[in-house]
Amino acid sequence: MPLLVDPALPQGTLRDAAQPHLATNDGLVLRPWKESDAAAVRTAFTCPDIQRWHVRRLDTLEEASQWTGQWADRWDTETAASWAAVDADDQPLGQVGLRNISLAEGSADLSYWVTPTARGRAIAARSVEALAAWAFGQIGFNRLNIHHSTANTASCQVAERTGYRLEGTLRQAIKHADGWHDWHVHGRLRTDT
Repeated sequence: MPLLVDPALPQGTLRDAAQPHLATNDGLVLRPWKESDAAAVRTAFTCPDIQRWHVRRLDTLEEASQWTGQWADRWDTETAASWAAVDADDQPLGQVGLRNISLAEGSADLSYWVTPTARGRAIAARSVEALAAWAFGQIGFNRLNIHHSTANTASCQVAERTGYRLEGTLRQAIKHADGWHDWHVHGRLRTDT
């Protein structure tokens, strides 16, 4: 069926280029995940907060390796992307990524987490800003979204701090281990930057 509207971004926008390394002005680097990051990812997913809000755990190094290894395929299919936020020693401090990528709509959802030892250094906010600058400025996305449980005040603070406006609340939109949660919907447009 023919489309009546041209896609916002053409197929191949992501897969036809290598996933980039992105740097902040203050030394934080976002880079693609490597297999050697599996141990750090497994350790991160032992954190109760990461498990609670991301509704998964990784029990083995093999599971963590599968988690780090999935991102190359998801980049190639242009459905999702993930970066390790690393320090000068190239050690993962957290994750930031694009989920539910729609090239046709020029939109994606952001996800992020930070290891317990790296919290309090604005890693999530700095990572979100760097990824948004690339997605809006280099790629041409029109809209990025942040969704989180209304009980997840840390994610709400990151969204507000980085210019994602609270646009509404979806009732019982996500199920966590303790039951259904209402979901905040934050959005930022390329023209908001």
